[in-house]
This record gives sequence, structure tokens and C-alpha cells, in this order.
Amino acid sequence: MTTPESLHKHLQVCDELYQLAHEENRHLKEHRRAPAAALLDRKRALLERLDHSLTSLRTGAADGQAARDTRQLVEKVRGRILQILQLDKENEQLLLRVSLSRGVEPSTAAPAPSPALLQKIYARATT
Repeated sequence: MTTPESLHKHLQVCDELYQLAHEENRHLKEHRRAPAAALLDRKRALLERLDHSLTSLRTGAADGQAARDTRQLVEKVRGRILQILQLDKENEQLLLRVSLSRGVEPSTAAPAPSPALLQKIYARATT
């Protein structure tokens, strides 16, 4: 496979990963819980395809088939990868928030202070 064909295939895989990252992001924002196993399986399959496309790119680059007209395509791929990384970072932060919020059960949360205690604290603060 030539380098332009490899780049087009790689860009397609990157676009699919980007769409999946968006889907994961929407799920995390809407449901505030980790995505289902099906989404994670799709992500693993796409990452495997990404690995294969990277291998084919390395093979094409080793053959010296890179041309001047492929520069734009390379830049497009780089831009998409940056978008994926940025969205994936946001998804990781959302997952962390979700996992931390799930870790605190209402029964283990600090009890609300009594109104009498709040009045004493307020009285001390104002004097």
C-alpha cells in the first residue's frame, strides 16, 4: 500500500476514534457513569485497527514513498490526533470525577450541623 493510501486509511481510523471519543464524552456528561462494556470493546477494536494502520505507515515510510502532496494529509492526521488526545484527556477527567463521586456514600458523608451549633458559631464570629 502506498503512503497516501496508508494515510487515508489512517485518517479514517482517527476519525472513527474521534467520533467514539465524542460518544464517550456525551455518555459521561449525560449519565455520569462509566460507559458500558460495548463501547469499551469498540474502542479496543479501533485501537487495534490504529495499530495496524501505523504499521502500514511505517512500512510505507521505510520504502521512501513519501511525496510532497502527502504533507497536507499528514497535517490533517496530526490535527485529528491532537483533537482525539484533547477529548480523551477530558474524558479521563470526567471518569475520575464520576469515580470519586461514586466513592462517597450518603451514609458516610458528614452529618449536617444542628441549627443550635450554627447559631453558636455565628455568634462567635460576629463578636
